[in-house]
Amino acid sequence: MIHKRKLGTENRGIGMTSQGTRDRLVRRLRQEGIKDERVLKAITQVPRHEFVDEALSSRAYEDTALPIGQSQTISQPWIVARMTEALLHGGNPQKVLEVGTGSGYQAAILAHLVPSVFTVERIDELLKLARRRFHGMRLNNIYMRYADGHLGWPSQAPFDGIMVTAAAQSIPEELLQQLGVGGVLVIPIEKHGYQRLMAVRRSENGFEESDLGGVIFVPMLSGLA
Repeated sequence: MIHKRKLGTENRGIGMTSQGTRDRLVRRLRQEGIKDERVLKAITQVPRHEFVDEALSSRAYEDTALPIGQSQTISQPWIVARMTEALLHGGNPQKVLEVGTGSGYQAAILAHLVPSVFTVERIDELLKLARRRFHGMRLNNIYMRYADGHLGWPSQAPFDGIMVTAAAQSIPEELLQQLGVGGVLVIPIEKHGYQRLMAVRRSENGFEESDLGGVIFVPMLSGLA
């Protein structure tokens, strides 16, 4: 079940950006219930400190969300791992859509697991920063679009998986229609002031929803910024 956890003092102020620090983060995630070794390996490969402001780099491997500007955050590593695990559950997607590029960290994790990652962002400044990070890391299998995430990326549909990194009031119909048969949509949904992480699998007969637990995300907004 997904939940917010309080960090112990051993997780604060790590002050390092080394591979060993990433390995310690992975050990914590494994202890907290992340089981997919593919996901854990990707987290060891992606330098999270490169996706936050330099002033916050010493906190990059704490298991907590951090601000990235524009009233947005880089998600808690455990949440990134859990959503990625849910997206991969029961299959090996070849083509994934991410809605909400943000810092680019989630897309970079996916790029180590999926041949083609398409990511959409409505905030131009965040998209530009993420593009530079991807280029510097030579992540050439990530394709980016400046657009309202509610609309997805119709010209590239269908997708084997879709991940939404902001909380919607309801599941956008456009995204459901862009999900291929057998694919999974992972999305936080807010109802009555509470957010739940939902996994929606598409079959030949329709859509089946699973509740993965409570989460806290920034809201999914319309339009461009």
